[in-house]
Amino acid sequence: MKPAWLNKKISLKSCTALKEVLRDLRLNSVCEQAMCPNIGECFSRNQATFLILGRHCTRQCSFCNIAKLKPIVPDLDEPNRVAQAVSRLDLKHVVITSVTRDDLSDGGARIFADTVLRIKQKSPQVTIEVLIPDFKLSEDALRVVIGSRPEIIAHNLETVPSLYPAVRQGADYACSSGVLRMIKKISPTQKIKSGLMLGLGEKKEEVIAVMEDLRLVGCDFLSLGQYLAPSQKHYSVKEYISPEQFDYYKEEGKRLGFLHIQSGPYVRSSYMAAEYLKEN
Repeated sequence: MKPAWLNKKISLKSCTALKEVLRDLRLNSVCEQAMCPNIGECFSRNQATFLILGRHCTRQCSFCNIAKLKPIVPDLDEPNRVAQAVSRLDLKHVVITSVTRDDLSDGGARIFADTVLRIKQKSPQVTIEVLIPDFKLSEDALRVVIGSRPEIIAHNLETVPSLYPAVRQGADYACSSGVLRMIKKISPTQKIKSGLMLGLGEKKEEVIAVMEDLRLVGCDFLSLGQYLAPSQKHYSVKEYISPEQFDYYKEEGKRLGFLHIQSGPYVRSSYMAAEYLKEN
């Protein structure tokens, strides 16, 4: 049974207008695909995370609700339609993410960059965060994304190294942390961000060790939230982390030097995404 602090009611009444734009432009949101508990809150603020490069992932992560089917051919007009949606919804801050596309030679990096560039051309006042896959640690792919000049480049470590075999099948901790290290090496002024899900069975000292690793590679921003299994078929929740424990991790993160941290049971990588830049 979920504890009292996980009693958020999911309301879809305020989502109608935004969902109509997404459907009209044939766009996907990770908010819907991942069954995010914040969907009503974010949609009511006209905040959404666009999911590009299709709805099907080439990885088999046991925590994720994204479908694991054969991916479609990339839609080269999708960046233009995302830019149209941003303009029509009058968004101020946008998050762009994707399924993992190991089937593509560049992992989808060019589509990411094109999406950023189209948004900046149509809505130059908008700030942009891209939440990218690991691109198999391809420097060429990362340079393409960096060259589009998003305000934030994010890549989530998701969990601690000991849980990768059970939680992130097909991913590698060294590769994921290497993505963040390489971005900072290529562009030292680029703001980078990562996120962790808690309650998967990790130990407190493991979480702190990952936070230390992130600071060593130059990570500026961090999100920490409670893992909630999308269904009984997914990796099961091992522990419900208390709000006090989330506060502890936030204070430890400040001590380590993160510029901004969102830490709480309902925090997700893209939740309150604009707040990371307000103070920085």
